Amino acid sequence: MRTPVTEDLEHYRRELTGYCYRMLGSGLEAEDAVQETMLRAWRHADRFEGRSSHRSWLYRIATNVCIDMHRQVQRRGRPMEMGPASPPEESFLGAMLDESNWVTPICDSVACATGSDPAEIAQYRESIRLAFVAALQHLPPRQRAALILCEVLRWHVAEVAALLETSVAAVNSALQRARATLGALQQEAKPVDLDEPDPELLRSYLDAFERYDIDRLVALLHDDAVQSMPPFAMWLRGAADIGRFMVQPGPSGCRGSRLLPTSANGCPAFGQYRRDPSGGHAPWAIQVLEISGGLIASMSLFLAPLDPERLFPSFELPLHLDG
Repeated sequence: MRTPVTEDLEHYRRELTGYCYRMLGSGLEAEDAVQETMLRAWRHADRFEGRSSHRSWLYRIATNVCIDMHRQVQRRGRPMEMGPASPPEESFLGAMLDESNWVTPICDSVACATGSDPAEIAQYRESIRLAFVAALQHLPPRQRAALILCEVLRWHVAEVAALLETSVAAVNSALQRARATLGALQQEAKPVDLDEPDPELLRSYLDAFERYDIDRLVALLHDDAVQSMPPFAMWLRGAADIGRFMVQPGPSGCRGSRLLPTSANGCPAFGQYRRDPSGGHAPWAIQVLEISGGLIASMSLFLAPLDPERLFPSFELPLHLDG
């Protein structure tokens, strides 16, 4: 039977997805966590006593779900945190590591709360970026929840204390420890300032990549740009090295790819499809681009083997392109 509580649940799905993503570091896990949150809320809707808002009640459930899920996996990260940059040689790729090792992207359309306030959009972009989400994974779950709720979602400390069933003093202590941990991270784990997406730069990138014009592509990159390719731990630093790597035998298989635009983690992104021997083009990678100073500062390529049946559909992208 539908109740006012169950009818109100869907209103919070997108903001809960953004919260769970920051907690878990995985777009697919975040969607699973929100689904479990909604299921638990629906099952126990008759127990809602109205002593808090529906929103606070849902966030309490979501926090518990995320903490339960966090116990089952190791800390997710990015290749840049696992070791130094590699030479631009395919032999350094190594083995594919399990999906649970990586912070993975999320589609902005499922995580960004509805609204057009420029300040809110800027806050969303800053707090959903891959580097920031990866940095959050260094925190214990309850510190992470306190920091996200207080400093990203702007909850009052007293509200967070009630949600976490602890004291205001304990929340303030958790925030202090969380800030100290984030402040001590190595430079590779710290976000840099990014520009608004430049439509002309993105058009040039799409054209250069689809034509596989490596010289033109390199010209669109910062001299010290980085490229990573989860589920491989290998990563590259420097536009010249990225260009050299892309003409290695394996990477050169991207020649003839097609790109479809999307948006991930507050940044411009593309779904990359490589030529399918059976015809058309098959999913290969979600490319997330970070732009700074009018050039591309980072290319994060999340290869389809991370989760071939769910990664592209989670970005509302097809599983095959004809022609």
